[in-house]
Amino acid sequence: MTRAAQAPTPTAQTRTREQSGRTRDQAQDSPTAPPAPAANTPTSTPSPPLPLGLPLPFGLNRLLPACLTTLSTALLKATALELAILAGHLLLYPTGVRQERPAPPPDDETPRLPTQPRPPVVLLHGFIDNRSVFVLLRRALSGHGARSLTSLNYSPLTCDIRTAAELLGRHIEDVCERTGSREVDVVGHSLGGLIARYYVQRLGGDTRVRTLVTLGTPHGGTRAVPLANAHPIVRQMRPGSALVEELKRPAPGCRTRFVSFWSDLDHVMDPPETACVDHPDLRVRNVRVTGIGHLALPVHPAVAAGIRDALDVDGHPDSASDTRRNGLTVA
Repeated sequence: MTRAAQAPTPTAQTRTREQSGRTRDQAQDSPTAPPAPAANTPTSTPSPPLPLGLPLPFGLNRLLPACLTTLSTALLKATALELAILAGHLLLYPTGVRQERPAPPPDDETPRLPTQPRPPVVLLHGFIDNRSVFVLLRRALSGHGARSLTSLNYSPLTCDIRTAAELLGRHIEDVCERTGSREVDVVGHSLGGLIARYYVQRLGGDTRVRTLVTLGTPHGGTRAVPLANAHPIVRQMRPGSALVEELKRPAPGCRTRFVSFWSDLDHVMDPPETACVDHPDLRVRNVRVTGIGHLALPVHPAVAAGIRDALDVDGHPDSASDTRRNGLTVA
């Protein structure tokens, strides 16, 4: 018998072990294939839904900015209201370009009360605006009782809040002379409130202004719209400006009562709390308004009712109060 014939023949069990080893080696050398999805398992992850409860189509959330996928219902309503108010205000803007004509003096033969029951109200608009912004507020205040209302337009070319405050002081003196009143109430929207506050604190206006109501006024300065810094009066409304720091100086014995309405959805105020008056020497009531933006503050009926209540208060509170937490919810 030859040697070739004497070589053992591999059994079936040995061949099976060799094939299993080769299979394991090939499995280690090749990338792992993804597991096949189950029959009832979705192959894609659904997009996160908007807070409104409406899911975005698959992949659309990757195309939109992150801020658009987190819009709340209140913000959408406030934005729609702001756009509607802006459109209406653009239509009314030409009607308020001219300065308001003073009311004719009363006839000497007309009997008058010894004292006027309520002080006149002076309305002061905001930046690059005019008295037409107060159309609805004037109607709300005039329909609430006998009260003299007047508006002051200052030029959009005004480059200094101090100059505008001096103009306001002359206007208030004229109003007091025409009406025979010793005091006035002032309602200022946005920049108008800052002008009135400077008049009260720095120019001795607390002897004439009984109550100052501000609507969305940057008392602490605002960082919004940085590209507008080219205008000098905008730079005065920035945090840390010389004028904002001047208003932080002591004001002992200030007679004027301050009521500040600020909104948590006011994107012109950055941060929104900058529209609150924060001064240890001032008698202040800060009212938080929830659900509307900057342009709606002098327009919304709920805010108008709050302004009427603030102007109807007689005298001054003995201590400052702050209602940043408890305010108006209008939407």
